[in-house]
Amino acid sequence: MTLAHRLRTEGFVFLAAYIACIPVANWLIQHIGTVCPPDGPCLIPVAPGLMAPSGVLMAGLALVLRDLVQRRLGITYGLIAIGAGTVLSAALAPAPLVVASAVAFLLSELADFAVYTPLQKRGLVLAVAASSLVGLVADSLLFLWLAFGSLEFLAGQIVGKAIMVLLTLPAIRWLRNRDERLGAA
Repeated sequence: MTLAHRLRTEGFVFLAAYIACIPVANWLIQHIGTVCPPDGPCLIPVAPGLMAPSGVLMAGLALVLRDLVQRRLGITYGLIAIGAGTVLSAALAPAPLVVASAVAFLLSELADFAVYTPLQKRGLVLAVAASSLVGLVADSLLFLWLAFGSLEFLAGQIVGKAIMVLLTLPAIRWLRNRDERLGAA
């Protein structure tokens, strides 16, 4: 297998994982949590005294995976992934959350894209960290406000997504180092 073929294959694996984050996040928010109120999202603790809807973990991961899709497959695939993710997010969200889910997903992923694209030339880890931070704040603000008319869980949403992003950074650094060794950076 050539290096180019290997990198492209990795890109499609990242794309599949990115798309998988969306139904998993929707399922988590409806079924898994330490608290699942009847008319609200299931919640998990993300830090002492901070709760967040359980889908935050997959939302944070999705931001990182979208960056990796763009790294491996290019800008066009990055934008296609955002479009497909928006449609899937709207299709899988519970009826009262369709608009909030789709709008928050689309705008936060576009914010991530807008930050990642110029920064990627300065370094993969910096680009992923900065773009994910912008995307996760945008996603948290938009989703909570549109879905619930409240920012009650904003801190928990931001912390939960940031934890997931931080957990991926060692793998991002490893990927960058491996790419440099292979001459693929």
